[in-house]
Amino acid sequence: MRLLRTVLLTTLSVLPTLASAEPLAIKEPFVSSAPGEEKIDFAGGSLVNHGLVGVGRLSADLKDERGDTLGSFSSMAIDPKSWSKTANGYKGQLRSLPDRGYNNPDKGLFFDYQGRVLAFDFAFTPYSGPALPAAVTSQSQIELKPLDGKGVFLTGLDGKPTTGADPGDNTAGMDGYTLPVPPAGALGAGSLSFDAESIAYRADGSFYVGDEYAAAVYLFGPDGKLKGLIRPSPALVPTKKGKINFTSMEAPDTGRRNNQGLEAISLTPDGKTLYAVLQSGTLQDSSAGKNQANRATTRIYVYDVASDPLPKTPKAVYAIELPVYSKKGDGKIDSTAAQSEMVALDDHRFLLLARDGAGHGCECKNPEMFKAVLVVDTSGATNLAGTDYETGTKPIAPAKDDRNVLDPAITPARSQVLVNLLNGTQLGKFGLNIDNAKANDLTLSEKWEAMTLVPALDPAAPNDAFLFVGNDNDFLTRKGVMKGQSYDAGLTNDTLVLAYRLTLPEDLAKGLAGK
Repeated sequence: MRLLRTVLLTTLSVLPTLASAEPLAIKEPFVSSAPGEEKIDFAGGSLVNHGLVGVGRLSADLKDERGDTLGSFSSMAIDPKSWSKTANGYKGQLRSLPDRGYNNPDKGLFFDYQGRVLAFDFAFTPYSGPALPAAVTSQSQIELKPLDGKGVFLTGLDGKPTTGADPGDNTAGMDGYTLPVPPAGALGAGSLSFDAESIAYRADGSFYVGDEYAAAVYLFGPDGKLKGLIRPSPALVPTKKGKINFTSMEAPDTGRRNNQGLEAISLTPDGKTLYAVLQSGTLQDSSAGKNQANRATTRIYVYDVASDPLPKTPKAVYAIELPVYSKKGDGKIDSTAAQSEMVALDDHRFLLLARDGAGHGCECKNPEMFKAVLVVDTSGATNLAGTDYETGTKPIAPAKDDRNVLDPAITPARSQVLVNLLNGTQLGKFGLNIDNAKANDLTLSEKWEAMTLVPALDPAAPNDAFLFVGNDNDFLTRKGVMKGQSYDAGLTNDTLVLAYRLTLPEDLAKGLAGK
């Protein structure tokens, strides 16, 4: 039996498909109490969310193999070759991507933290029993065991370790690329400034990483050595006073917003197409004022990587409208639910994670308003590749009075909510809550930034898959260590991974399984 979700704003059964100049506006917390199956019909097929079936937790006090605090997941990927069934569940190897290390930009605090990909043994036992106690021990259906010695540490074109340090306004030319590099005398001097946010693996073990400083896609070999990069379109390159400026400390005049780069990248299951999505709108697309709802119109980049892993231009660029919401839940629309991760399903459909900025770790009392996985379809969207919108800084959402509004000549990609993370019933079954006014270790955390999708390997349900969603804990711990220096972040924010069971349309399930 299909159970329709209860939502304060609206019910999913009548939630419109989003493909207009007006983004979905969330005036009250977008929460659900549906205990089980929820179905949507979208882009020519049906998708079913069977709900939350497991949670895992890692202590924020853990250290990685270099002795640094183990930062959790800006992105993650389960090696499909390792994924298999066990007597009681599943096992595999998970690779995780932390970002630039512990930092406090408001205080100008950064570390010379080398980018890295960490490895874990991953065991999962789906749970369908009664509600568990409100305790951290109830998040035990997913077990993550760090594999020391299996980490990959990232180096630049010159072989030097990358750095998380901010480059300021300094750049360096190397192999024809203009790169963010801290100047002589600065923290991380001479190294590539790198803020890793998203990862996608190629069949040969090399991998792409989406970056926040340059809004570029970097290609690394299996050993972590940088091989080259896909340059950002001119529309994304951050410029200030006519010069490229990659700093994260202040906003540029045009291009990607500071700290809002290529937060999501993903390869299609056949490995031929690479997607990249900007976290939220560019400066030229959010110029109407300080209202953060103005950055809702962002961009999807599509690259053909079948024959050339480093294409010079995108084959397609699309607009997409992200949801907007009321930061305090008082009905005033003043924020954008920026996207944080994606999973490509085929050459025109993908999953996209959009979220608010509230929850454990935010050090705020704002309600959790919107955290959801959308399914997106680019079919019928206007292709902006090769136009002034992509090769220049012509805004796709020009300022109109005090708002930025999508150009009516542009049809955006469509999207619809598939998984609502703010489901108190399902979270409560595993001891979790969404009460940010009284946040504790069991409150859903602020930043959810990682997803990976694997087949359920169930002959009785061949189209089923598991979607794992991970948080980014920002290295927040009272017992932190970075580069041998102790720090106290003021709170402890554990790593969490949520597991959802989905049913996909048959063609997407076969693609995921490599058939």
